[in-house]
Amino acid sequence: MPTNLFPILWRNRWIVSVTIVVSLMIGLIYITKAAPIYTSKSRVYVEQSGPRILTEAEGVMTQSKNYLYTQAELLKSTPILSAAIENIDTRRLMIFDKIDNPVIYLQEKALDVTVGKKDDIITIACDAPHPDEATQLVNSVVDAYITYHEKHKKKTVAEVLKILQKQKREREQELAETLTSMMDFKSRNIALAFEHRNSNIVLDTLDRLSAEMTHAQFETIEAESAYETLKSLLEEPEGIEHYIEMESAERAYSPTTNERIELKMRLKQLEDELIDLTSRAKPDHPWVQALQQRVDRVKKQLADWDRGFLRIRLAIVEREYEQAEEKEKQKARLFENQRQQAIQLQKQLSEYTILQSRWDQTKKHCDILDNRIEEINITEDAGCLNISILEVARPSEKPSGPHKAKYLTATTILGFILSIGLALLREELDQRLHSVDDIAGFLDLPVLGTMPSFSQRHSSVSLGQKVHLDPMSSWSEACRTIRTAVFFGAPKARAKTILVTSPTQADGKSTLASNLAIAMAQAGQKTLILDADFRRSMQHEIFEVNHQNVGLSTILAGITPSADAIRSTHIEALKLLPCGPEVPNPSEMLNSDVFSQLLEILSDRYDRIIIDSPPVMPITDALILAAICNITILVVRMNKSTRKTSLHARDGLLSIGANVLGVVVNDVPKEGHYGYYGTYRHYRDSNDSDRERSRKKVADGRQQPAVTVLDRAARFVGSLE
Repeated sequence: MPTNLFPILWRNRWIVSVTIVVSLMIGLIYITKAAPIYTSKSRVYVEQSGPRILTEAEGVMTQSKNYLYTQAELLKSTPILSAAIENIDTRRLMIFDKIDNPVIYLQEKALDVTVGKKDDIITIACDAPHPDEATQLVNSVVDAYITYHEKHKKKTVAEVLKILQKQKREREQELAETLTSMMDFKSRNIALAFEHRNSNIVLDTLDRLSAEMTHAQFETIEAESAYETLKSLLEEPEGIEHYIEMESAERAYSPTTNERIELKMRLKQLEDELIDLTSRAKPDHPWVQALQQRVDRVKKQLADWDRGFLRIRLAIVEREYEQAEEKEKQKARLFENQRQQAIQLQKQLSEYTILQSRWDQTKKHCDILDNRIEEINITEDAGCLNISILEVARPSEKPSGPHKAKYLTATTILGFILSIGLALLREELDQRLHSVDDIAGFLDLPVLGTMPSFSQRHSSVSLGQKVHLDPMSSWSEACRTIRTAVFFGAPKARAKTILVTSPTQADGKSTLASNLAIAMAQAGQKTLILDADFRRSMQHEIFEVNHQNVGLSTILAGITPSADAIRSTHIEALKLLPCGPEVPNPSEMLNSDVFSQLLEILSDRYDRIIIDSPPVMPITDALILAAICNITILVVRMNKSTRKTSLHARDGLLSIGANVLGVVVNDVPKEGHYGYYGTYRHYRDSNDSDRERSRKKVADGRQQPAVTVLDRAARFVGSLE
């Protein structure tokens, strides 16, 4: 995958533009055709407070934001929405036209319940094509919510009240029996009226144990009351949810509620996603059905969590109840032991004290139960929640949707994202190399230079001798840059034989080889260009030399001496060895010892030998030459050479041990990579007439082109080597 996104988008700008325009047109069509939507809102304040139900510490609701979210979910629950729909005539509402299940439609699309970020106010909003219908639905949902709390909250409190009233009747009967026993005992023992207990340690201890046992018995009663209450809730799903809501509000700091909160939040998120998805897809769409299944699974997990939490809580309360009973029994045993001691000291006084303590204990129970029953009655009358309607829903005068800016922005963004995907897909399917960075990164080879694009009208002679005929052009400067890279890339002793090849035909290797040889000759290097491309030789055409009689093939065949086959050119210090007549077995000739010996002899005579070889991919000639030469230069053509062929060519050269110095990128657009060479334009503009005269003189054979400053610098580098 290409790493630079901007060039990819620029190359595929038509795809990007068309995709964005089409997406924007789709958004405009949707906004034009979509029916207007009206929104009605009602704001409700739920005060989370209430009287004590069981003990001094338990049963009081506290401020909890999680509790408000629970109420928001409760407003969208099936029981409340079903009750709200029952209170109105759905047949007269056009919003439910062609809707099979109005409850699900309200939950997933029409109804929205949110909790204020900076306050404890719940906002209930409904979207409908008609403002009156939206108003009617919102007010009906609020009324059903208030009715639900008045009914179910009082039912839970009534269960607690029933248990406490039963305990009160039992304690009142016990109180009457104890009072009768005290009166009878005191009437039989007159001396008890004159007894003082201020200094009786046994009786004082007995009093303390009596108080502790009383407290333990009360704890047992409360534990039993809590246990029976929770046990009765197992048969009522609404009661389970109400108890867990109260438990979560009371114990908001406890980490045990985190899982339920996460399930609630996950359910809310999935329902929001389902609402968003169903607005863009039909209910029978696989994505909608899959998301609906996830919503159902989360609801089931939440219900299972509630029931499991209640069972755990019931087990905890049952254990507390058993511990309270055990504690009561323990206190009773201690009390009984102390009573036996008191009996031994003063039997009559002890018996009376026991009766008195029992009466006091029962009297305290009755007083506490009276207070609790009174508080429960108040709770039953007032309810556990104080719900205030701050704002009643009213019909909206202006439509709230569809949001034009929102849909246009969304379609534009989606179109841009889609266009990027299409551009990347097209780039992935297109195996051509489109940039210098792409070539360098993909082949993992240094880029020695880039050759600018040129007109196809050039002849092989004018293009092959570009450095000689037009030395001030950007093309010539690029060749001299490659020459400098070769000079500094490898020492002269290890870079005498330089092979120029390419992955496939028409990549510009022969043109680069001739111009690189000219540039090296202009730098003062005694240079020989050797044409080893027996399949399609070009150097004899570039330098206008006849190769039909003698050349490399006749030297290797032993017909012609090397001195007779090497031809002079009109460029000083540059010689040419053409390929010669065609041979039936060029690969065998290049792989012979004769060719290797010839290269050694020529290396002693010349400073540089530039070898023009066939392409790497079709035949093995280039691999044979690369294994013999000191360095190899691979030429690829931008927007033509493919990744596959270039990579195979590089791997093939490396597999035979070739010293690949780098890659030269040919046919690069000037506007992309030749800002530096553009600085030479003023030289060309100011010397157009001189250059034309120079070309004419070269054509007449009377004068060579002027040597540039870069040529002098290259000669200096060559002398240093």
